[in-house]
Amino acid sequence: MSDKAQRKREGRIRRHRRVRKQVRGTASRPRLAVYRSNRHISAQVIDDMTGRTLAAASTVETGVADSGTGNIAAASEVGKLVAERARAAGVEKVVFDRGGFLYHGRVAAVADAARNAGLEF
Repeated sequence: MSDKAQRKREGRIRRHRRVRKQVRGTASRPRLAVYRSNRHISAQVIDDMTGRTLAAASTVETGVADSGTGNIAAASEVGKLVAERARAAGVEKVVFDRGGFLYHGRVAAVADAARNAGLEF
């Protein structure tokens, strides 16, 4: 990994730690965590009290994103899918954890799609 890439990664981790000081997932209001890589995006609904993942969706799954995996359309599909799975698990309200990423582009698309599919945050 190049020096610039290493600095960017460490900066994101630092921002994520800052966000996680405030954002905690409970049984009544779990955390919707988003991770974005260059090729894929994934989202999980996590109860931090028990350390369990209640619902998850990713572009790595087959059939989730047919039109490419690293674009806003795929991110919207992941957001919709994770919201449907969370509602099936009995989750209505979540707190959003952007994972140190800017709330823009694919990260915002996941959040908007999850809101439109019925999750409250």
